[in-house]
Amino acid sequence: MTSPAPIDAVAPRPVAAALPTAAPDLEAGGGVRLRAYREDDVDAVLAMASEAEFARWTTVPVPYRREDAEAFVREVVPAGWASGEAMTWALEVDGEHAGNVALRTTGTDGVLSVGYGLDARYRGRGAVSAALRVLLPWAAERGAAAARWSAHVGNWPSRRAAWAAGFRVEGAVRRAELQRGELRDCWVGTWAAGDPTAPATPWLDVPRVDLGDVVLRSWRDEDAGRVVEACTDPLTRRWLPRLPERYELQDARDFVEGMRRDAAEGHAVAWCAAEARDDRCLASVTLFALGQGGRPAEIGYWAHPDARGRGVVTTGVRAAARHALLPAEVGGLGLPAVLVRAEPGNAASRAVALRAGFAPAGWDLAGGGEPDDPPTPLDRFVLRAQDLPDA
Repeated sequence: MTSPAPIDAVAPRPVAAALPTAAPDLEAGGGVRLRAYREDDVDAVLAMASEAEFARWTTVPVPYRREDAEAFVREVVPAGWASGEAMTWALEVDGEHAGNVALRTTGTDGVLSVGYGLDARYRGRGAVSAALRVLLPWAAERGAAAARWSAHVGNWPSRRAAWAAGFRVEGAVRRAELQRGELRDCWVGTWAAGDPTAPATPWLDVPRVDLGDVVLRSWRDEDAGRVVEACTDPLTRRWLPRLPERYELQDARDFVEGMRRDAAEGHAVAWCAAEARDDRCLASVTLFALGQGGRPAEIGYWAHPDARGRGVVTTGVRAAARHALLPAEVGGLGLPAVLVRAEPGNAASRAVALRAGFAPAGWDLAGGGEPDDPPTPLDRFVLRAQDLPDA
C-alpha cells in the first residue's frame, strides 16, 4: 500500500545540491529495481491509482482519470527532479511497473520524507522494503541525515514496509494530513543515516493454528460485532470490570486495532479463536506482556457465550502456551515460562488454566482500574518450558 501519496503535488523546498536532477537506476535485487519514469508507464499508473484501496490511503484525486496519470508521468515527476524538491522513481518488479517511491524535501536541511505506492498485484512480496533498503543509504551518501515516513493511521501495509526497512515508528500525530477535505491522523517514523536498513524492533506475527473444529487466527475488522456480543454479556462483564460501561461497536473496533498495534510493537500475540466451519469468532486468546523487561509473559482470554462449555478456550490457551514456550528454531518464542492469572472466584478461568497444564504458583495483588480502587487478589498459574507437554 502507500504512505501518503507519491502521486501528488510537488513539495515546496529544494533538496541539497548533492542530489541528482534525473532518476538514476538503482538495483534492489530479487527482480526489484528503481528507474526513471517513462511515457509507457501511463497505463500502469492509471490502473494502480484507480484502485479503491490505493485511494483509501493516499491523496490521489477520486476518480483518478487518464489525464491525471499523464500529468503525473509527463509533468509532476520531471518537475520534481528538475527543482530538487521531489525525486520519484518507478518501482519495477520482474520488469513490470509495480509502483513508485519518492523522496521529498521537508523544509529541514538534510531531512527528506519518503512516500510510496504499490499496485495491488505486487503487494505482500516485500518490494517496497527492498527498494527502501537501497534508496535510504543512497540518500545518506548524498547528504541526507534522516528520512521521515508517515502514513494514515490504520495503513498497516505501509507501516510494515517502513518497519522492515529500519524506520522506527515514534507515534501518531492527530489531524496531520488533509485528504480530500478531511484531516487524517498519521503515524510518523524516522530512519537516521547510519541506522541499519533492517527492523529495529520486533513485529510479532500471529500464526494460524488449526485445532480441528476451531482455528486460531488473527483478528479481522468483521469480528467486531461478535466482540460486542461477548463484551456486553453479563458473565464476561463480571470478570472484565474495566470494560466501558456501554460497550459499543467502536469499542470493539478499537480492540481489534489495538491487537494489531500490540503485535506491531512487539508486545502481544492476539488470536481470535474462530469456528472452523464458518469462521465465526468464538473467543479471544492473547499472549501479552512481551518485551516488558522482567515481567513474565501472560495469557488472557474470554469467551463468547456460544463457546462456553466446549473447551474452546482451553484448547486455545494450550496452543498459545506452546507458541510462547517452544524454541524459536521451531517457530515458537522461546520463553522460559508463561503465566495465567485469575480471580479466586472465577472457577471457569481457573479450570481453563489447570486443564491447559498450568500449575498453581501463589497469588498477586493487581491494581484496580482507578487510582482509589482497592487491589484485587489474583491466583497465579505457571507453565514452564521444561514442563511443556510433548503433544
